[in-house]
Formats: sequence, structure tokens, C-alpha cells
Amino acid sequence: MPNLKTDVLVVGAGPAGAMTAKWAAKSGARTLMLEKRQEIGSPVRCGEGMSKSWLAEVGIQPSSRWINVEVEGARIYSPAEKVLEINEKHAGNEVGYVVERDAFDKQLAIDAANAGAEVMLKTSAVELLRDDGRFVGVRAKQFGESFEIRAPVVVGADGFESQVGRWAGLPTNLQLRDMDSCLQYRMTNVDCDARYCDFFLGTVAPGGYVWVFPKGDGLANVGIGVQVSKIKSPADVKMYLDRWIAHHPGYAKGKTIDMVGGGVSISAPLKQTVTNGVMLVGDAARMIDPLTGGGIANGCIAGKLCGEVAAAAVAANDASKEFLQAYERGWRAKLEDKLYRNWLAKEKLCTLPDATFDKIIDALQDVKLEKLSVLNILKAVRGKYPEVTKEFEAFL
Repeated sequence: MPNLKTDVLVVGAGPAGAMTAKWAAKSGARTLMLEKRQEIGSPVRCGEGMSKSWLAEVGIQPSSRWINVEVEGARIYSPAEKVLEINEKHAGNEVGYVVERDAFDKQLAIDAANAGAEVMLKTSAVELLRDDGRFVGVRAKQFGESFEIRAPVVVGADGFESQVGRWAGLPTNLQLRDMDSCLQYRMTNVDCDARYCDFFLGTVAPGGYVWVFPKGDGLANVGIGVQVSKIKSPADVKMYLDRWIAHHPGYAKGKTIDMVGGGVSISAPLKQTVTNGVMLVGDAARMIDPLTGGGIANGCIAGKLCGEVAAAAVAANDASKEFLQAYERGWRAKLEDKLYRNWLAKEKLCTLPDATFDKIIDALQDVKLEKLSVLNILKAVRGKYPEVTKEFEAFL
């Protein structure tokens, strides 16, 4: 394999990477996107729920090729299974569509390629190249053959354990309380309501929640996220999920036809996501919402901005950390405040007993929230259970 040159090199072909590649190419930069696997979007490690309000902002056209179900909203269950129903408009980043995630990822890669980006599959970045204090590309491997890819701008879109970030010296360490261990079954013959995505809170999933995302015709993704600091063994995650299923007859009678597992970061966003010649985007930049564990929307919104700034840096012949600050400032203006507030809320919520979750859901039963946010929830709860909100005074 001969050495290659391009303007913008994107490492990782998930939603954030594909969106970065698309907008870098649309903005006039020669763009190359690497994917270490042989198939984009597979294996799926995702609950497959996402909102839809942001799609037009980044140029994604909804399609039956990747949409399974359009839901009306979400139902949030307290430990005593008091239920709060919220519609899609107010339900956050994980409600709107339930999708086939592999088909969705492939469509974003198609959009990037149609915009002019090149794609290399089964190609891993193994090292960042450095020249005169700047990062200028990667050493890559494809089918065991090593070669260089030179690019003035390298974008790490390689997940929350980002190697690109570590190689670039960007601080990417995670504490155990900032990670969830997740397991999900795809189940058939279950009694789910295709109008809603369901979320179950409390000690059924310590530090996280159980979710049910309907896929249609008695089919659903049934999964769990548990805070890593609250378990002794990875097997505990399966134990919690199996226990929940056993206590719910509509799911206990179902059959599991697929299983996926993995880790999700639930941390505050990184304090630094750019350096000379390098930017991080999506999960690599900790843009996953710490409360929901959802990252598709945030990764795509930031990816559009990342691609545009990358192309501008190439046009200006300036990929310095200072120039790339336009991306740092831009994504933080759009996303950081909510991400940081939700991380602080997550830190508190992980300490609450089941009785407090029951009070929170009970207090919200008769309240019409214009917008679902930590602040609005606490204001509503304070009216009925003021003692519950004492630990959350900083949010009020």
C-alpha cells in the first residue's frame, strides 16, 4: 500500500465521524474516513432510540430504510412503577424514532461518500504522525500492511476510549463512576407498547436504568445500564437485567434472539478537544449525555461543525490549536451547558434511594412541563416534596 495524502482524515465511521467527513467534503476539503471494521455500523452497540428534532439541522433525511418505529413519547417508571408519560417534544435525545442502527450508520456513510469523502474499510490507525510539534497524519494498517496517511487535520471519532485522543496527549481518563456497563437483548413475543419508549429507574439498575425500545410486532430492545462503580463483576449486569425481566410477565414470556453488550461513558465533557492538527468529536470528546447515555444527536451536531472548521483550517493553511478553537468554542456553545448540568444531576441521582425516585415521579404526575430539563423537574418537585430538592439547591 503506497503512502497517501489528504486534507482531512477522520478516524472512525460512526455517526460523528461520518457527519464530520460529510461536511468537510461538502466544504471543499479532500476527505478520507477510516473504519477499522469491515462493515460500517456492525456490530450494533446501541439501544437504537433517538430523537428527530435535530435531523434537519445536520442534513439527514428520515428514511424507512433505517426507521423501525416512530414513537409518541416516553414513559418513565419509578421503582414502585408509578409512571410519568411525556411526549416526544419534551422527552429528550432518546425518543422519537427507534431505528436499525447499522442501517442508519451506513446511510450516514453513504451521505459522506456522496458528498465527496473517500472511505477505507478494515483500516486501523496505529499511531499519530508528528512533525515540528504538530500532528500531521497517522500510520495505518490494512490487511497487515503498514502505510502512512498524511493530513494537516486529523479528527478522532473513534469512541469514548479514543486512541487518537491519547496519542495527541488530550486528557481522556475516566473514573468508574463515569462509566455504565450495558447489556441489551432483542426480544420477540413481548408485550410492549409501540407508542412509547420505556425507562425504569432505581435499584433495578443501580446508577442507570432499564430501557424498552419497541421495534414493532412484539419485538423490542430490552436493555440495562449499570454504573460500573456499583457492581462487583460484569456478570452482575446480566443478573440485574434477567431479574427485571423475570418480574415482568409481559417480557418473561419472550424469547431472546440477539444480545449486545459494552461500555458507555457518562462523564462530563472533556476539558480540551483540540490540539495542533487534531480534533475529537462525538463519544471521543465525551459528548454522550450523562443522564440518558445517548450520543447520536450530539455527535452529529458537533460533527457538522467539526467538518466545517476542518475544511476552513485547510483552506487557511492553518491547523494550529488556535485556529481549531473555532470548533472548541462552537460545540461548547451548543452542547456543553446541558452536558455539564446533566453530569452534575447524574452524580446526585446515583445516590438517591428508591423512595425519593417515587416521590419525584409522583410530584410530576399532574404537572405540565413545557420543556423536560433538570431545572424544570426540580422546580415541579419542590412544590410537593420540598425536602427532596434540598440536595439539588445548586440547580435551582
